[in-house]
Amino acid sequence: MSFVAQFTDKLRSLAEVLIHSFPEKFDSTLFEQIEQQREDPATNIGQMAVAVAMSDFVAEAWQKQPAFLAKCWEKLPHFEDCDQYAERLDEVLQHVQTEEQLYRELRLFRAREMVKLSVCQSLNFATVEQVFIRLSQLAESLIIGARDWLYARACEEMGTPMDTQGNAQQLYILGMGKLGGFELNFSSDIDLIFTYPSQGETVGARRSVDNAKFFTRLGQRLINALDQYTADGFVYRTDMRLRPFGDSGALALSFNAMEQYYQDQGRDWERYAMIKGRILGAQATDPNVAVLQNLLRPFVYRRYIDFSVIQALREMKQKIEREVRRRNLTDNIKLGAGGIREIEFIVQVFQLIRGGREIALQQHELLNLLPELSRLNLISIEQESDLRHAYLFLRRAENVLQAIKDQQTQQLPDNELDRQRLIFACAEFTQWGAQQESVSVTYPIHDWASFLAVLQEHQRKVRSVFQSLIGDEQEENTSENAWEDFLETDFDEQELLGILQQNGVPETEQDAVLDRLLQFRNELPRYAIGVRGRAVLNRLMPNLLQQVLHTPNSPVLLPRILTIIEKILTRTTYLELLAENPQALTQLIELCAQSKFIAEQVARHPILLDELLDQKSLRNPPHFTEYASELQQYLLRLPQDDEEQFIDGLRQFKHAALLRIAAADILGVLPVMKVSDHLTYLAEAIISAVVNLAWQQIAVRFGVPEHLAEGEKNFLVVGYGKLGGIELGYKSDLDLVFLYDPAGNSQTVGGKKVIDSNQFYLRLAQKIVSIFSMNTSAGILYDVDMRLRPSGDAGLLGCSFAAFENYQLNEAWTWEKQALVRSR
Repeated sequence: MSFVAQFTDKLRSLAEVLIHSFPEKFDSTLFEQIEQQREDPATNIGQMAVAVAMSDFVAEAWQKQPAFLAKCWEKLPHFEDCDQYAERLDEVLQHVQTEEQLYRELRLFRAREMVKLSVCQSLNFATVEQVFIRLSQLAESLIIGARDWLYARACEEMGTPMDTQGNAQQLYILGMGKLGGFELNFSSDIDLIFTYPSQGETVGARRSVDNAKFFTRLGQRLINALDQYTADGFVYRTDMRLRPFGDSGALALSFNAMEQYYQDQGRDWERYAMIKGRILGAQATDPNVAVLQNLLRPFVYRRYIDFSVIQALREMKQKIEREVRRRNLTDNIKLGAGGIREIEFIVQVFQLIRGGREIALQQHELLNLLPELSRLNLISIEQESDLRHAYLFLRRAENVLQAIKDQQTQQLPDNELDRQRLIFACAEFTQWGAQQESVSVTYPIHDWASFLAVLQEHQRKVRSVFQSLIGDEQEENTSENAWEDFLETDFDEQELLGILQQNGVPETEQDAVLDRLLQFRNELPRYAIGVRGRAVLNRLMPNLLQQVLHTPNSPVLLPRILTIIEKILTRTTYLELLAENPQALTQLIELCAQSKFIAEQVARHPILLDELLDQKSLRNPPHFTEYASELQQYLLRLPQDDEEQFIDGLRQFKHAALLRIAAADILGVLPVMKVSDHLTYLAEAIISAVVNLAWQQIAVRFGVPEHLAEGEKNFLVVGYGKLGGIELGYKSDLDLVFLYDPAGNSQTVGGKKVIDSNQFYLRLAQKIVSIFSMNTSAGILYDVDMRLRPSGDAGLLGCSFAAFENYQLNEAWTWEKQALVRSR
């Protein structure tokens, strides 16, 4: 009891609170009682000394509620006082009129009940199992009590939500994690999912709202009631990220929407999480409870024996281990090797594998499942015993740590006082025996070294079972990718900034890079990626980010690359192309780092990613005279009677050729003076193909001019400006003039309708411009500028040779004649 004695001053402070608050009942004789009884564990004051020695939270709570302190001073609560939460809370809330009062009463009630449980824990008035069961029941009562109070007020304000048959709707709350398993810690977060039976709208208010809006507002108010920190503290830190689509998803979903999500997009970790999912406040007479349970069961428990889950759980565990190393959590009794999480993994892997066949495994409580696993010969009796004792020891230590300051922690302390508290609490405590009777357990713990020895022996046994069932004995590569779990793990901003610093991102650019990374991750749930796509993305992104952030201009490159990835998120084939072809990924990063143009082109036309597979073609562009024949061969592979696909094909060929030219330019394969040659002859090849396509389409309807011989067109495309001077750039438009010879008053023959030759050529010119300008899914072909034709915008799109000659001799401005110098 030596370490308890140092808390005498806290007892005196509590006595002062009593004397000040209740002078008619308490006086200075309290100080004499403290001196006489503080080290006598058989007295009430001696027991209070242990309670405040073990928990700063208890002392602070007593000081804030003197009436409660007075009751405890006269008689400390025992375990039988820790029950009937729902009934007692209901009595309190019946007198609450405002949300402000609700917030206060919830927090005060929670504080009183948590003090009682801390006292029972510190003095071994309750077993380890009883404490976390009561903690879970307390949380459930507070959540449901707050929900029901807020639901009644919301109905008064917005009306009562109804389904299409006129049945009133309620908000159903799934308690996840330890709350769902009746295994809540002393200072756990609570993980919740909100749902309601069906769509509809409210009735009974001046203005109806749909059920989705009603339950979203109710959910928001409930979260605030539980999570908001006030002068009286908080009720529970509330985490809603396990809901469908995470932070980006609706706060409350209908049963149908939830079922659809889990069928289409439910991931392995969501199956794992849903094992613990339990409907809070469920009433056996409520038919919707069975509906919801039956809806979720097929997602969690497969009818067949599902061994595929082992690898999924192994990967999840490896992520946790990487987080432990990244955040230096090696002394974490939950996440570290042989910790609580590994025991949970061992049990839940069998639930996921065999739960569909073995109904006995379809339950939430870990300690109830261990004997079922040994009964089914899935683990040995010895392993069951090892896991049970390790779990209870670890949970005892965890709850003691969290009760000190009502803070969520699983990290072993580095200060002497908290270490003494753990030594005192773990040397002897009570747990359930075979018949759920209270059994005292003692360990040879007398100092910190002996505590660690006992802890490490438990962890060794857990690790041994875990490795035999799930683990991989091979140590992971210590030079692992820092971005391995970026998409799945909640890196805090400081962690991410640390990684950016390690990658050499300039300090002035770190905030912008961080914002773009978080934007990308936070918006992922908006995309219908699918299970396969998500798995591929998880493989791709660590390598991609590592490469991008090791480039010298990573602040510029990162937005370019992430924009491309966002464009292909729902196109798993392209994600796989980059994930399975490291050279293609490296090539993409290299090209985008040096060219904003290439990045924009690939983002706009992801089909260009196929070009990255052929490294040879990127580094060995064709001779500029070969574009026409390449285009011809490309177009021959397309259906000749599908105009739309033909037009798209022209654009795709152009984009692919531009990428190859740009890549050769960037990689130094093409001299600068040759780049414009390639761009110009590419444009010429495309112009020729467009003229031929337009000719075919016009000829089908109108035939061809009667004066033409076989194969003749008597149609000329004149290029001006950079096209004429063989100086095209990557984004140049085409300055064109169309000339033709109509041969007098000839007409067309062989078509469905006869028109004169002038009209034929003008329609041909219009069709050419249309094909170039048409905006398809592949974009436009080229911007075409026709303003250099005779009379500019006021003139016809085409001009006969005779009219052109007359215009140039008699009407052309000087600058128009100068333009002819660069025409061909």
